[in-house]
Amino acid sequence: MKIGIFGGTFNPPHQGHLQAARAAIAALALDRLYVIPTKTPPHKILPEGTPAPEVRYHLAQILFAEEPVAEVLDLELQRPGLSYTLDTVLEIRRLHPESELYLLLGTDMFLSLDFWDRVEELLPLVTPSVFARADGQREAIVAYAKQLQVRYGAAFRLIDHEVLELSSTEIREILSARGGLELVGEALYSELIRGRYYDAKPDFAWLREKAFLQNPRRQAHTEGTEEEAIRLATYWGADVGEAREAAILHDITKGLDSGEQLRLCEKYGMMPDIQERENGKLLHAISGAGLARAEFGVCEAVFEAILYHTTGRPGMTLLDKVLYTADYIEPNRNFPEVSKLRELAYTDLDAAVAYGLELTAEALREKGAVLHPRSKAAAEWFRRGQS
Repeated sequence: MKIGIFGGTFNPPHQGHLQAARAAIAALALDRLYVIPTKTPPHKILPEGTPAPEVRYHLAQILFAEEPVAEVLDLELQRPGLSYTLDTVLEIRRLHPESELYLLLGTDMFLSLDFWDRVEELLPLVTPSVFARADGQREAIVAYAKQLQVRYGAAFRLIDHEVLELSSTEIREILSARGGLELVGEALYSELIRGRYYDAKPDFAWLREKAFLQNPRRQAHTEGTEEEAIRLATYWGADVGEAREAAILHDITKGLDSGEQLRLCEKYGMMPDIQERENGKLLHAISGAGLARAEFGVCEAVFEAILYHTTGRPGMTLLDKVLYTADYIEPNRNFPEVSKLRELAYTDLDAAVAYGLELTAEALREKGAVLHPRSKAAAEWFRRGQS
């Protein structure tokens, strides 16, 4: 049996890793490819913000689930101390004593083999297999391989492969800048956003699509709320990215019936009060905030803005006020008082929110319904001048 060994920090795993794996599987006719995330690399210090080894292992599992020949192993996670390739190879050799082992390496790693721990013991056990970049390094690889053959009797293989010309650092920066979906694939991207690993922030078009899948009938309103939230956040100095996330997700569960929403509240540890449980217009803020945090990894400020976007609260943050007002005055809204609300929104945001609370109270009184206590407390807070 031919077995490939593909180690690395996978920080993060990405489509370049998957493409390299498939190139190796084809070039070497591998029966199995073991992908082995490094716990603590001996040759470099992992950058600040690197997820725990267990997380990188989990992320690699998601990426390589697309390749049936590949299997992600946690061998190096189980060992204490630094992660040396020889220890891993010896462990695989014990499991597969009769198999041919191919060690997959990038050009830079291959050209530094002389400096590896116990390389004289490693090379007789494996065939180094090098991903050859199309940048003139092929000759250097062949020349160095001949030296290794003389010193250690080591064979080697070249794998022709179009290397992704982006570093892990660049990919992390792209993820943080709300990009990278095409670099990691849909399944892994969803998990990176859910956990906000590498400070990944969602692409707005991707987030919008997810929200509309949950609640397609709210699409026009959601787009209008996002549009208004951008304007308000820009005008009043709120974080525009957070405002857009909150606007896109604020009604994500509103299309669900109360039973489904209550199940989500239980799943995500949310505790609606009696009034919220009996009123879908209130309940969707609770279930939606829980879903937004659990499935899309929103920060606490966005979570709270969604949670309080129907009732308001005493001590409303700027982001709370932006979402509350954007939801009330988005371009699709058409009621007698909306013109006054829109004017207030860009002259006195606090007055706009207070007026919105007043309008809600009046509408409920006309229906014989009761205003939520949190809305009463919020209105009183604004009357006292937010003291």
